[in-house]
Amino acid sequence: MIASTQTNHPLADSTTGANLLELACTKLKSAGLRITQPRIAILTAMLERAHPTSIEQIHAELASGSCDLVTVYRCLAAFEEIGLVRRSFYHNGTSLYELSLGEAKRYHIVCKATNRVDEVDAETAAELQQVMGKIEETLRARGYENLSHVVEFFGVAPAAARNAVNLPAIKR
Repeated sequence: MIASTQTNHPLADSTTGANLLELACTKLKSAGLRITQPRIAILTAMLERAHPTSIEQIHAELASGSCDLVTVYRCLAAFEEIGLVRRSFYHNGTSLYELSLGEAKRYHIVCKATNRVDEVDAETAAELQQVMGKIEETLRARGYENLSHVVEFFGVAPAAARNAVNLPAIKR
């Protein structure tokens, strides 16, 4: 039998060969959480998205009957508690979730006109991480523990602003 070092699994990270779903399940196990079919379905749906997503969007992507909306809420709350997901927000306060599998924190800008979520460029994100790291060090020195932060940027994307200029005014 020939052993293969590559995988064709759709959830495998091609840059490291590590299976992200297995990594997420390992994180669940190490936190003492069971690996259930609903949790696997939710993780799979999240792995397929490149940007943070709402609970309702995750639920809509799940196979019919795989789990109800309340289960998605409960699972994401448990995932957030163990650091498997990070929460961010739309400008209207809607919570968005993305997997956190040990990579550097990502920062986003949300378009107020379209709710499109774009990732901040790597150079700006690195600068922001450096500043946030200094702030966290200061807070730890003051005795704070288990620190986290949420930084989101909101604005109107250039394309959305151009489109808004071309739209006729709505009469009220």
